[in-house]
Amino acid sequence: MQPSELISLVKVGDTPSTAELNNFCKGLADFSVSDAQGAAFAMAVCLKGLNVRGRKDLTLAMRDSGKTLSWDLDGPVLDKHSTGGLGDCVSLILAPLLAAAGVFVPMISGRGLGHTGGTLDKMEAIPGVSVNIEVDKFKNIVSKIGCAIVSANNDIAPADRRLYGIRDVTATVESLDLITASILSKKLAAGLDGLVLDVKCGSGAFMTNLKDAEALANSLVDTGNQAGCKTSAIITDMSQPLAPSMGNAVEVREALKVLSGQANKSKLAEVSIKLASFLTKQQGIGGKQVINKFEDLIANGSALEVFGRMVSALGGPIKFTDDWNRFLPEATVITEIPALKPGYLNAWHGHDLGNTIVTLGGGRRVQTDIVDPSVGLDQIQPLGSYLNEGDIIARVHASRTDIAREVIKKVQAAAIISSKKKDLNSLFFKEII
Repeated sequence: MQPSELISLVKVGDTPSTAELNNFCKGLADFSVSDAQGAAFAMAVCLKGLNVRGRKDLTLAMRDSGKTLSWDLDGPVLDKHSTGGLGDCVSLILAPLLAAAGVFVPMISGRGLGHTGGTLDKMEAIPGVSVNIEVDKFKNIVSKIGCAIVSANNDIAPADRRLYGIRDVTATVESLDLITASILSKKLAAGLDGLVLDVKCGSGAFMTNLKDAEALANSLVDTGNQAGCKTSAIITDMSQPLAPSMGNAVEVREALKVLSGQANKSKLAEVSIKLASFLTKQQGIGGKQVINKFEDLIANGSALEVFGRMVSALGGPIKFTDDWNRFLPEATVITEIPALKPGYLNAWHGHDLGNTIVTLGGGRRVQTDIVDPSVGLDQIQPLGSYLNEGDIIARVHASRTDIAREVIKKVQAAAIISSKKKDLNSLFFKEII
């Protein structure tokens, strides 16, 4: 079947056979399928969808379009993935935290997609860090240090590598089937024993309501388990940024505050420890006091030490965690954003807030955009805060004054301030096993 015939099949609501999806993904990997055909396929899937069998076949076809890893280690090989949100830098915390507990974490991550940030962009905000490494080096770092956060190189799920970039610039990000296949193809290629999904729900997430978030969580869990990887999910709140910062370098700072014990009561710390605990319990390890054990690994500096060793192994500064502010880039313009009226900060227009990072240059409008790691927002006030007129909602980190002024207006417009305080969402909605 030619690519155009397969696209026509999906366009009318039919699902191609296993062999046809395999051939299409091989074509994505070897470029015999064009960008235009990849975009047409993505749009057809986004509009018409695939059935359960097709979703699993697409996932496995994308996994098998490249190499898959295998491990011979003296501990479980586990990982997590977030479906994307605002201020979500959990991966930077979770990988070294699990590694400090004796778990091996080969974390193959992605870049910013749509209005949400990407873990790789955050890692590359650290001077010298290279996330594009050969498989042998990747395996060596994981075996010696316990974790590595890297990009899927040309050998790992190359079909997804092509389609991921196409989706970002063709308004086909929000598809249950494509999200499932993209996430799991890379994770399954990493040779995992277990995986936990952090499925975000709220105004700052791709899935803005609980029904859609549950559908995605079930899709990921079912497909992962069908593929032989023990998979579970937690649906978490994304009605506001998880950390009080959004951007690349500013989020690295927030992650390091958690790892160093400076922000151990934050929502970011709570979600990170919850996911680590859930994942280890899924594997039957850790014991009843597993949450306390992870808290201890932060308090005694073990998790921070692992992060520092990982950064050094990936080409970053040797003593990065001793004084990270010395190394992380800082924007030229840092300006406070005042509230326009008094009242309670009750909600954010999440997508609008996320897109301010793209305006600043910290995200991508097109695949080839170069990201400025220094820009973003910090000191973002939590929902439920009472603000007087002129009180600070957040600070903007920008490369130019005119861009800062534009973003100030956008942040003010994204903030919903009311005279009556609304109840806040729970941080955790549902667990799916």
